[in-house]
Amino acid sequence: MKLLRHGPVGQERPGLVDAEGIIRDLSSIVADIDPTAVTPEGLASIAAVDPATLPAMAADTRLGPCVGRPGKFICIGLNFADHAAESNMPIPEEPVVFMKATSALSGPNDPIIKPRGSTKLDWEVELAFVVGKECRYVDEAEAAAAIAGYCVCNDVSERAFQMQSSQWDKGKGCDSFGPLGPWLVTADEVGDTSDLHMWLEVNGHRYQDGSTQTMIFKPAFILAYLSRFFSLQPGDVVTTGTPPGVGLGQNPQVWLNEGDRVSLGIAGLGEQHQIVVSA
Repeated sequence: MKLLRHGPVGQERPGLVDAEGIIRDLSSIVADIDPTAVTPEGLASIAAVDPATLPAMAADTRLGPCVGRPGKFICIGLNFADHAAESNMPIPEEPVVFMKATSALSGPNDPIIKPRGSTKLDWEVELAFVVGKECRYVDEAEAAAAIAGYCVCNDVSERAFQMQSSQWDKGKGCDSFGPLGPWLVTADEVGDTSDLHMWLEVNGHRYQDGSTQTMIFKPAFILAYLSRFFSLQPGDVVTTGTPPGVGLGQNPQVWLNEGDRVSLGIAGLGEQHQIVVSA
């Protein structure tokens, strides 16, 4: 299933995409695509519905972040061997973990807000997953079974903020720095995530053109690893790193500015399209 949230900011309603690509409203079935809906029981209740019986929505309806009210927004850095190389950093021996503020979440096509004082605004196409079961000291097999689904994330980054005193969170959690969606695609539909094509363009120029094939730590390993340090709950979002081609890695370096257009996507998970605006 391809699940989504549609409607004005702060008033999003649950929905899904049917086999013909039509957005169907799920408000009569679940209150939201949220921590309750992404559990095995919640997903089963949605799967039991005939999409043809649900109201159709306009194709141009705004899409919000594909999961609502996650408790945590966890990120993994330097998780692609070729991205670590372009960053002139060694391949990590264990996952590099940092957090984004949940207030950074935005819709897949909402504007990227350039913060005041920003001088090095950057992009990162990433594969994210949403947790569907509580996880605490789980092994990889249990972790794989606990992933509700996958989605596209743009891990927007302000490198000057990030590198200042090596405080990554300052440059990762600004408002609009976590576009998520367009859809949450359930794990059973995605299947194998070991070789998904990932791409990102700025103003029509393709900077990132990679694959999850070069990912160092795979999603199930990441979830099992994280569960050693804190519990994870349904609805938590984990984004898993980016392939090479970020602005930081260009020679000369390239940064986003007001008016720039960013497009990105992952095979089977949809696309995002954003315009950079000033705060």
